[in-house]
Amino acid sequence: MKEEDSKNSFEIIAQQTQSVITIAYVFGVAVGMIFNFHKFSEFGINIFDYVDVFDFLIVPFADPKILLFTLVSLLVSYLLFKADLFWREKHEKSYTVMSLGWHKKDWYEKFRFAAFSGLFVYYLFIAANVYTVDSSEKIRKTAPINIRLVDNEIISGVLIGKTANILFLLKGDEVKAVPISSLVKEFDIK
Repeated sequence: MKEEDSKNSFEIIAQQTQSVITIAYVFGVAVGMIFNFHKFSEFGINIFDYVDVFDFLIVPFADPKILLFTLVSLLVSYLLFKADLFWREKHEKSYTVMSLGWHKKDWYEKFRFAAFSGLFVYYLFIAANVYTVDSSEKIRKTAPINIRLVDNEIISGVLIGKTANILFLLKGDEVKAVPISSLVKEFDIK
């Protein structure tokens, strides 16, 4: 009997762990998409025009800042949610005052979830803007690189970023897109 209980407990924990990891990964991909969109839009590039799904699947692991932000954000969100529950259970009088007594209403749980979600999305976009400013400064301070094309022409510029098929270079105020494996040499973004 005890073996069955421990086996069932292990299976439940394993299933929950798989769900948490899956949700965290999907969240990381979404965060990476938002952060990369902001980073590239700083240079006038709509990254969604140049990427495929597989480029975004590796985004959480391509930049350690995005991975760290994702993990910290999930942890902080969870802790804030639990702190709110703790406050409501252990200090009901002060919680009633701060929530204007709304927590006793039927609609409060939906409102609470919407408020936490909205605040989190707002935080996400603020963080994406901070990431963009930081990334943009670092990119502009980076030394130019040289790329030798198939016809031995050399293109020089600061690497903004890349997808599976395209390198984005900053040459002065111009942004060049250089296909990695194509007959096209380069094209101007702006």
